[in-house]
Amino acid sequence: MGDVDEAPDAGTDPLLSMENVDAGYGETQVLRRLSLQIAEGEIVSLVGRNGAGKTTTLRTINGILAPSSGSVVYRGEDISGLDATETARRGISLVPEERQIFPELTVRENLRLAAFGGADDAAHSMSVEEALDRFENLAQRVDNPGSSLSGGEQQMLAIARALVAGADLMLLDEPTEGLAPYIVQDVVDIVEELNDRGITVLLVEQNVQVALALADRNYVIDQGSIVWEGRSRALEGDQELLDRYLGVTM
Repeated sequence: MGDVDEAPDAGTDPLLSMENVDAGYGETQVLRRLSLQIAEGEIVSLVGRNGAGKTTTLRTINGILAPSSGSVVYRGEDISGLDATETARRGISLVPEERQIFPELTVRENLRLAAFGGADDAAHSMSVEEALDRFENLAQRVDNPGSSLSGGEQQMLAIARALVAGADLMLLDEPTEGLAPYIVQDVVDIVEELNDRGITVLLVEQNVQVALALADRNYVIDQGSIVWEGRSRALEGDQELLDRYLGVTM
């Protein structure tokens, strides 16, 4: 792990914490005593090789998976037993790797549906019209079905849905995967803007350069456990760590 001063201040309760979480799929255990903390207002990245447990971590936070042991605590409440519908009502929104927009629904219908099933009392929610004002490409295609959108536009719609649903904590799973470089920069700009609005972000990103550029702090995960925590500059400067756990050269 990184130095103790890299974590949220000891005197401040974290927005989200996972303590000694085990989780997986059926008899296949993926997470092994995983612990992490996120302070309100941070951008935190979770990086690691394919199959290390990144997506499983996000699914365990938002309730798609239930931990077999350990706890997930959000705003002081143990949410380990809540499903994804209940965590969404508390302001936790997952933007999945597959985007999972409704292809047969129009852009507006996708957003309206997200608003209907969103958070009860989120501090940072957008109306459908505010989201369309922010995402001009979506506004131009507001009556088009989701299936007609480009990959970048589908990613923007997935993020816009999370905003309309009332995300206070946004879980982003590989938001730049498969996107052209100029669209990647659009995603980076949007994540920074969301954070400026007060939204806390947990980012899973295979593009390590993007993750380190965005994040306040970083966790490295390997075989379902956190093996390192620290600031981007420390990770960038540790080529041995980058080689061992991420397979990248900075």
